[in-house]
Amino acid sequence: MTTAEQSYDVIVLGAGSTGENVADIVVKGGLTAVLVESELVGGECSYWACMPSKTLLRGSEVLAGARAVSGAAAAVTGEQDVAATLARRDSFTHDWDDSSQVEWVESSNIALVRGKGRLDGEKRVVVTQADGTELVLTAREAVAVCTGSRAAVPPVDGLAEVTPWTPRESTSAKEVPGRLLVIGGGYVGCEMSTAWQQLGSSVTLFQHNERLLPHLEPAAGEAVEASLRDLGVDVHLGVEVQSVRREGGEVVLTSSAGEFRGDEVLVAVGRAANTDEIGLETVGLEPEGYLDVDESLQVPGTPWLYGVGDVNGRQQLTHMGKYQARQAGAAIVARAHGEQVDLSDWSPFVATADRRATPSVVFTDPQVASVGMTAAEADKAGLPHRVVEYPIGSVAGAAVHADGYTGTAIAVVDTEREVLLGVTFVGGGVAELLHSATIAVVGEVPIARLWHAVPSYPTISEIWLRLLETYRG
Repeated sequence: MTTAEQSYDVIVLGAGSTGENVADIVVKGGLTAVLVESELVGGECSYWACMPSKTLLRGSEVLAGARAVSGAAAAVTGEQDVAATLARRDSFTHDWDDSSQVEWVESSNIALVRGKGRLDGEKRVVVTQADGTELVLTAREAVAVCTGSRAAVPPVDGLAEVTPWTPRESTSAKEVPGRLLVIGGGYVGCEMSTAWQQLGSSVTLFQHNERLLPHLEPAAGEAVEASLRDLGVDVHLGVEVQSVRREGGEVVLTSSAGEFRGDEVLVAVGRAANTDEIGLETVGLEPEGYLDVDESLQVPGTPWLYGVGDVNGRQQLTHMGKYQARQAGAAIVARAHGEQVDLSDWSPFVATADRRATPSVVFTDPQVASVGMTAAEADKAGLPHRVVEYPIGSVAGAAVHADGYTGTAIAVVDTEREVLLGVTFVGGGVAELLHSATIAVVGEVPIARLWHAVPSYPTISEIWLRLLETYRG
């Protein structure tokens, strides 16, 4: 039963962080907007990803930091209070209550409709609400699809039937599993292996690739592998998971490395776009897979439709979804006002950083912070480059930060233009170094000018000087 019809300038499907930012930008640009959400306003990052996962990791990080400083280490006389850590995690998710985010939406003059939305032809969305009634929304200017992604479950024999943990369950679990089997050695697999091992679980990690974090510099995966092994994680590389089954309360995993038993199994092998039930077929598009978009996040051939965030598969990171939202929102506003939208690199309307300068942090111990190209990517692109490495532990600030500090800084330099293509830091606390590298890469700051960016002493940022000195010889 259809109850009503409402019109807005912009309809946003999905009220996660990406959708919220699209709506915010277009409203600030003078347009009206409505968010359509079937779950929690705030989305994956707020309740099942970034925030809960990092709070699970933070307590162990603080303890490790204290134990690494002589004098402070003597004050660490007990173990982590696991119940308090889980309670702190719950406080950051507001116990999975989105009231505060709804308040923000309302205060920002953005309308909110609860229910499952689907396209029903050009600029038309039908929302099935909790009571079964349907609300029809029409857009005067644009529809932005911000429905995100979900955990992919590979076609391993029996895996789907054992009700495995996905990243959602791994960040929201109320108790520490005695034994946790983790399939996948990317960001989520490495972070959750770190978190749960430190909280008392016995973790076994299976990675199909021959190294962890395979899309980053090899030194990153090697350092994280060594750290996980030191923590007690049983790491298996180059392993094929063949089948999974439950026997009583146990999960039994059969792999090319043998048979393993656990209490839970976490699948962390990638994402799938939430596009299969949103009516794409009603506008001539395939009803599954990632949305193809141009640099302004507009769907080619469908100028009123945008695919923003995880749903386009470009860079599945919260901060990149928000970045895309700002760019797409600006493009929607400009087009609504009849203005020209510049699609050249780095314009106010395009997501160039998706291709050239995506920053990311893996919150393991050590942390891995990277932006831009790896050496392998520069090789593949055929760019003239040189790789410069320097041990972070050799700078005074690192020695102050922690006794016996170890880490590596890697810079990929374009030898023709004398600018940075990419930078990777591996070590304790390096996440806060990353934005300086991001600015240098995005701004294509010449090495000659970076030489005049003097790092304060004694800070870990002195690694910048050492990298430049090494490059100059």
